[in-house]
Parts: sequence; structure tokens; C-alpha cells
Amino acid sequence: MKLVHLFLVSLLGLSTFSFGAKVDSLDIPSAAMGKTYKAAVVLPNSYANSTKPYPVLYLLHGGGGRFSDWLSNTPDKMLLHKLADQYNLIIITPEGERLGGYLDSPIQKDNQFETYITKEVVEKIDKTYRTIRDRKGRVITGLSMGGHGALLLSGRHPELYCAAGSMSGALDLNADTWKITPEFAKQIAPGFERILGPKGATPDQYAAHSVVYMAEKMKTNDVRLIIDCGVDDFLIEPNRELHRRLVYNKTPHDYIERPGGHTWDYWENSLPYHVLFFHKVLRENGSVIP
Repeated sequence: MKLVHLFLVSLLGLSTFSFGAKVDSLDIPSAAMGKTYKAAVVLPNSYANSTKPYPVLYLLHGGGGRFSDWLSNTPDKMLLHKLADQYNLIIITPEGERLGGYLDSPIQKDNQFETYITKEVVEKIDKTYRTIRDRKGRVITGLSMGGHGALLLSGRHPELYCAAGSMSGALDLNADTWKITPEFAKQIAPGFERILGPKGATPDQYAAHSVVYMAEKMKTNDVRLIIDCGVDDFLIEPNRELHRRLVYNKTPHDYIERPGGHTWDYWENSLPYHVLFFHKVLRENGSVIP
């Protein structure tokens, strides 16, 4: 109830803000993959006239998407601008390719997105912008594939992030646990096989890279977690399974189910709750810009 109350207060205060956030497009090369990708950088209006280091939110896109999705696909095209200004937060939307999984593929050497996001992107952002260069000022979340990626990267690299979230996350890479048609399963299988091999031949690879099996690691990481999924989403069962495992091993986390499916309307509604959750953690860390 306390979080909901804070959220309502924040919404009521939106009308007093003048949103002047600036969006940069930044080239970020990857030595690990021999490629250069773009990222969008949303700078709050206050950044230009400040000398203070700012907290950073890394916001990951979903499968089949691009780095620009969070700026172009939400019904409210100013959503990130508003959140950056309201919370004095730098928001980074890096590239994860159409089905890169935000992981280092053991078989596809040009798919090393765990290394790219956690090392190359973070280093480039910290060198280019005035950021809090410590886990106490760095958070990460995303939708679908990006929700899985945010929990995977924060789970494996807790030294980088103080909090992480997932919206409609594909938390089990074994699509047999998803509520999808055989036709859709057949359509997406080649993408997973490219980075993890045939599921029947390499089941351990799918499990090793699936967040749903990381509950024990999450318990020891001291990364604050927020996870939500729509009740009509085809990924609801893997989300419920991770929630059950975290409850069983007594890992603190916020878990939310609300009406909705795998849609931009759902994610536009969800993201402000994540940012409010992160703001509370960042404030406790002394990483909030007044």
C-alpha cells in the first residue's frame, strides 16, 4: 500500500513538471563482437545545469525489437522524457538485437551481449556522461527478453546493480513453458538454436541461461527485485514459477500480477512502477539528485 500511495502522489505531481529531457544517440562499439551498436540516452532537463553525478537506469528492449523501441513504441512517446525529468535519472536503452538473449552465446561468437551490456556499454556510458559510477546508483529493467536480460545480468553481476526488474519477462528460455501455439514455437525455435543450440541436444544450456533457475543466486546477491506480468500474458507461468522459488527460499522481492497481456499498453503502465521502486532504493543509497 505504501508503494501505491507514493505512486499516486507522484502521478498527481506530474502536472507541475516541465519536461525538457534531451535524447542523445550514442555509438557504442563492442570489441567482444567486432560490431558497433547504437544506444539512446535520455538526459533529464536538470543535467545540463548540474555538476553532480546522476543515477542511471538501463532499460532493455524485447525480442524482435531494437534499442529505440522504448522511445518509439509506447503509446505516450514522451514517457521516458517524463520519467527522466521527474526522477532526475539518466535512462539508457542499449541494443540487444532481435534475439540476442542478453547472454554470451557458447556457440555464436558474434552474440556476446552479456559482456557487451555489463562491460562495454557501462564503461562507455560512465566515460561519456556524469554518472554515479557505482552499483548504488545503477539499476536495470526491461520487457520480455529484456526482462529476462535484466534479471540475468543483475543476477550474474550484482557488483554492478543495486536493483533490477522484469516486465513480462521470458524467464525460462525453454519455450515449452510458455502459453503459445505450436506454430509460434516453431517460428521462434531457430532464434534460440542459433545462440544455445538445438533444445533437445543442449537442454543444459537452456537451463544454465534461464533466470527461473537462478533463485538461489538471487538470494545472496543483495539486489532489490521487482517483477510483474499480465495475467493474460503467454509468459505468465515462468514468472509465477520464479516468484514461487523466491518465496520458498525467502528472497525479498516485489511481485505483481495485473490485468493485461504482452502489449505496449501494459509496459507503459508498468514502467512507472519500476522507476518508483528504483527511486526508493536509490534514495536509500543516497543516490538521488534533489
